[in-house]
Amino acid sequence: MKLKNPLFLSPAAAPGRVVLFCLGGLAAGAAVAQPADAPAAAPATLEQCAQIGAATDRLNCYDTLAGRALAPVVPAAQQPLPGEDTNAAPSAPSLLAQTGGPLPPASASASSSSLLAKFWELDAADKRGVFNFVGYQPNYVQPLHVSSRVNRAPQTPTQAAVLAPDDRRQEAKFQLSLRTKFLQDVGLPGGDLWGAFTMQTMWQVYNHADSRPFRNTDYQPELIYVVPTAPGLRALPFGWQWRFTQLGVAHQSNGQSDPLSRSWNRVYLGAGFERGNWTFITRLNKRLGERLENDNNPDLLDYRGKAEFTLGWSSGLHTASLQHRSTLRSGNRGSTTLEWSYPVAREQPNGLRWYLQLFSGYGETLSDYNFRQTSVGAGVSFLQF
Repeated sequence: MKLKNPLFLSPAAAPGRVVLFCLGGLAAGAAVAQPADAPAAAPATLEQCAQIGAATDRLNCYDTLAGRALAPVVPAAQQPLPGEDTNAAPSAPSLLAQTGGPLPPASASASSSSLLAKFWELDAADKRGVFNFVGYQPNYVQPLHVSSRVNRAPQTPTQAAVLAPDDRRQEAKFQLSLRTKFLQDVGLPGGDLWGAFTMQTMWQVYNHADSRPFRNTDYQPELIYVVPTAPGLRALPFGWQWRFTQLGVAHQSNGQSDPLSRSWNRVYLGAGFERGNWTFITRLNKRLGERLENDNNPDLLDYRGKAEFTLGWSSGLHTASLQHRSTLRSGNRGSTTLEWSYPVAREQPNGLRWYLQLFSGYGETLSDYNFRQTSVGAGVSFLQF
């Protein structure tokens, strides 16, 4: 028996629109487009719908007989892949197609390309909230660290020498350094308060005579307040950008008792600049006063230095940095450190990296603050920021 229901146009269809409908007389069951004001075609029957080969066309024929609106046809290229989450947030291209307008600016939809902005989360797009632990100073393990000379009698003007005749020039060195944000957007616009902790250890792992002792371990907790530079003040000559200013307070000690105890407290003022793949960070240190009878190393700044200048470079998979500590008075004091890294696996540049370090000058450790040496270490770095 034939159904008497005619084909109806959707109420949302505008005059002049074309309507696709099934012609029962065509063996292929193909759809034909006619103007809305053309004479209505004869309705299909269940038998005629059943003869249509294509499943989608056959289902549309049945839906037409039942009075349901035809489902929009989704091109094969836009259909989901097997196992794909169809409820996931749309990608940027699909969002553009849905809204019909331009995409939001990169600063509002993705992190910035600035190395310093990513490191210190300076821009709004880079903010990641508080209490997320990330790297600070380089984290590394150097199974082999060789010095030109080793300090076998560390001493200071207020501390007697302690002899360590069996210490070897070959040892291991490692460093662990973490930081986290305590407060975000506090004080000045975009200002963040960070906390950091760094531990550096020299391990006489090749010293069998003394049962492989830890020769020196330095501990350094810090509080750092970082303020991004306002956009209108960033531009500097030769394409450089002034990215941030920081104010910090730090304590550093080797955790030893007298006469090996070394420690100092300081505040520092720093600033960060960048130009493309280059960064430049400078810090000025002000040691906090200590009573002479409690000062284990009163001449520390005369050797270690009052200022730090660090030039960084990152291009492709390579990274390198050159740091110089200066007393601002004597060119014979202070130190210079050169670091280089390259990923162990090229497809994971933020994973484990080969690491080389060259140091020359005073103060590689607190125990050696007044001892000059040149050293080279090789190993791997990890926990990139």
